[in-house]
Amino acid sequence: MLDGNILVDAHVHVPVLDTLRPAWLEWARDFGAPGLLEDVWDPAGVPRPDRLDTLFEAQGVDVALLFCEYSPKATGIQAFDDLLPIVEHNPRRFRPVANVNPHLHFPIADEVTRQLDLGAAALKLHPVHGGFRCDDKALYPAYQVLAERGVPLVVHCGTSSFPGAMNELADPQLLVPVVRDFPTLDVVLAHGGRGWWYDAAAFLALSNDTVWIELSGLPPKRLPEYYARYDLGRLARRWIFATDWPGVPGTAQNARAVAGLGLPDDVVTAVLGGNALSVYAGLDPDTGTDGEG
Repeated sequence: MLDGNILVDAHVHVPVLDTLRPAWLEWARDFGAPGLLEDVWDPAGVPRPDRLDTLFEAQGVDVALLFCEYSPKATGIQAFDDLLPIVEHNPRRFRPVANVNPHLHFPIADEVTRQLDLGAAALKLHPVHGGFRCDDKALYPAYQVLAERGVPLVVHCGTSSFPGAMNELADPQLLVPVVRDFPTLDVVLAHGGRGWWYDAAAFLALSNDTVWIELSGLPPKRLPEYYARYDLGRLARRWIFATDWPGVPGTAQNARAVAGLGLPDDVVTAVLGGNALSVYAGLDPDTGTDGEG
């Protein structure tokens, strides 16, 4: 816990480094804590689960959702199965998030099912790096699996600076038919419309009980600016805390910055962990770890 609140970081990247393109490593070094890659990853570029666990415990993180990505033209192939040794080390703190690319996986429902059966708490899609639209009917069999199993969909909804990124595919409005056609499916907007779509993301979240804004990659102190056209206290009830680690100086630092925005205590509790616990499948935080709090 952190300062008495359950803390869930809903957007964490811990790939095997040699599966990535150089731009990812540059991003991690530019925005992450100094020396982090050398400390958490071994000389072969494989994550060290024990060091990662120690680091997140010290930051007060009860649950970290680990992302993978099948985007060979942008960031590389970060395989889902590479996450499993980390999860095995501490399955209460670490949960994997599934990922598929309709250009690579067919039948797509079979691969989604496989990853969910291995413990995935959500399915993340990255249209910007993968080069597809999330309203493509080819993805509907995957959405049907999620709806039947009560597992949320996470979609990258924000600009990306990686080479080859197709930022036009990040528009949250492309999810309108998905929200309509799968009314029980929770949809999480990763990066909250970063760039050109803050208003679209906020409107979707406020007008649909199943749509959430995930804060990864957004400096907390700038959130009132990004969502200036909306009542921040009302909108924040639809927020899910996340960092985009390792591209962040510190998880606890970001969480405390969100808590410092002047939101009501119950909203802070919901943003930092409560909303994630209600949305993602099967989270079971070990609240016996106090970390910095």
